[in-house]
Amino acid sequence: MIIGTAGHIDHGKTALVRALTGIDTDRLPQEKQRGITIELGFAYQTLKNGERIGFVDVPGHEKLIHTMLTGAGSIDYVMLVVAADDGIMPQTREHFEILKLLGLKHGVVVITRIDLVDKERVEALQAELHEFLKGSFLENAPIFPVSSLTGEGIEALREEIENAASHLKKRVSYGRFRHAIDRCFVLSGAGTVVTGTVLSGEASTNDLMVIAPDHLQARLRSIHVQDEVSNKARTGDRAALNIVGDAINKDNVKRGMMVIDPFLDKPSQRFDVRLTILASEPKPLKQWFPVHLHHGSLETNARLVFLSQDTMKAGETAYVQIISDKAIIAASGDRFVIRDTSASRTIGGGIILDPLAPERHRRAPERFKFLAAMEKEDHLQALSAILALPPYGIDWLYFCRARNLSEVEAAKLLSSGNFVVLEHGQDRFVMEQQQEQRLQKAIVDYLVEFHKKEPDLFGVGLEKLRRDVAREIRAPYFRDLLQNEIDKGRLKIRGAWVGLAGHEAKLSPEDEAIWQRVYKVLKGEERFRPPRTRDFAQELGIEENHMRQILKSCARMGRVYEVAQDYFFPREVLAEIIMIMRDIAEKKEKHEFVAADLRDRLNNGRKVSIFLLEFFDRHGVTIRKGDIRRLNPHRLDLFADS
Repeated sequence: MIIGTAGHIDHGKTALVRALTGIDTDRLPQEKQRGITIELGFAYQTLKNGERIGFVDVPGHEKLIHTMLTGAGSIDYVMLVVAADDGIMPQTREHFEILKLLGLKHGVVVITRIDLVDKERVEALQAELHEFLKGSFLENAPIFPVSSLTGEGIEALREEIENAASHLKKRVSYGRFRHAIDRCFVLSGAGTVVTGTVLSGEASTNDLMVIAPDHLQARLRSIHVQDEVSNKARTGDRAALNIVGDAINKDNVKRGMMVIDPFLDKPSQRFDVRLTILASEPKPLKQWFPVHLHHGSLETNARLVFLSQDTMKAGETAYVQIISDKAIIAASGDRFVIRDTSASRTIGGGIILDPLAPERHRRAPERFKFLAAMEKEDHLQALSAILALPPYGIDWLYFCRARNLSEVEAAKLLSSGNFVVLEHGQDRFVMEQQQEQRLQKAIVDYLVEFHKKEPDLFGVGLEKLRRDVAREIRAPYFRDLLQNEIDKGRLKIRGAWVGLAGHEAKLSPEDEAIWQRVYKVLKGEERFRPPRTRDFAQELGIEENHMRQILKSCARMGRVYEVAQDYFFPREVLAEIIMIMRDIAEKKEKHEFVAADLRDRLNNGRKVSIFLLEFFDRHGVTIRKGDIRRLNPHRLDLFADS
């Protein structure tokens, strides 16, 4: 358990920790000279039951609230400290508001320096505190009058803390590893050491990590938890990590960075939140309002974009997009605080809902429904709510990053419902089984009607089918959805054409005989530079229009593709040309090529090579920029034999 202090400057927070633990948390010379805490201080104590607890002593000065926020985000249990001779002061109020914004649930109130006042003053302050705490998480918390100088009340407070430590539910390690760095230094004989709080997950010695947001590779050489050597660091631990790596040094690693699981290495400067403005905020906030953002141990400038309104007033709660100057690694459910740019007051805070928020369509009504789903703490409830919204599915890797799911948690979540996973390479798209069944029925119904209207065609174009029936499904995943139906024997696919398995498009016997002679040429030695329609007509002694009609019918059946007017290529030849282009690209430094590269490999002349490349451009196989092209890795199998 981590216990934190909170309260106004010079109210005896450091002296209280020293009285409880025997440890002076002020470590800087200027702290000892001035008698105030400037940086976070730490002390550790072993309880009677053997449990080791930590104390985080935060500074109380108004100009050091940013340091207080760094420490407050890690605590499980707070000691709200109020000096008997001063009473409730400005930073008492601000610290308390911050604790509420950060979602603290447990704590105790301590009245210090009772040796300086009489009994009546202590009783009056207790009554004032009861009124001050009404309606908050400390409303029913015990209030302990103590003197760190004489020791009065200290033992009773210590017993209360031990009782809380034994009864409070221990933090469960969940998600992937995130460690918020609040200090970095070099230790002789060890190298770079970072201290901070483990926000989520667990890590072991020798695990490979990333220092975000700068993508620095690191290995955990050793771990200290609660000031003791350990082989693991878990959620909620105060941990010191000895990290090593090529770019790891004191200059590159700073407070505000994170040590993270490599899977989470997708920092973002844009995230959607539920923001609450404090009741004390004097003026309404307008669009693009500048703030200081505090998240984990990070402090950075940011701007507010209100999603459902144009201003926010004191006491209001709304959906907001925060755009920060620095990229951060956040997760749905993380707490944050915003302060004004002069660092003179706390404005509000809230919960991050989508840490990887989009720039476009951020104010659409569907977006608000999505954010409401992301507010649900239970992952299964959140996922089910999202899958009930258009597009009735979600990018699985995005969801796992946004919700910070470990590999085990993600697998368990998928197995807990009737979910279908569509795959393309390393990517995944998840939908509910009933949605897959609805789409599959819609596809079959569409093709039944299509074949009634066009009985002589093999089927409909794959992309047209997707746009007409399942526009919400991205093309790579749609192919996987079709494959499920192909495997069941309901559909068949030929290149970019899809039809019902039982449908057969046929030519007349006479035209079929002509086609077979043409097909032999189209897949033969001249396949990369095939004769044109009129050349075939002359060779076979038939009317040019009749020859063209046969070839176009074969194109509608999916046997050939009309690359350019009167230039026809079989599907398997186009697939072969794509593999040749792939070979060309792989031998280029930037994997880019020009028309002449293809012309020279196919030996088919510039005109036909240009026709082919423009055809591939239209189908998304190649991506053109001026005269240069590169291959789209997601479309290389467009003409493959399924």
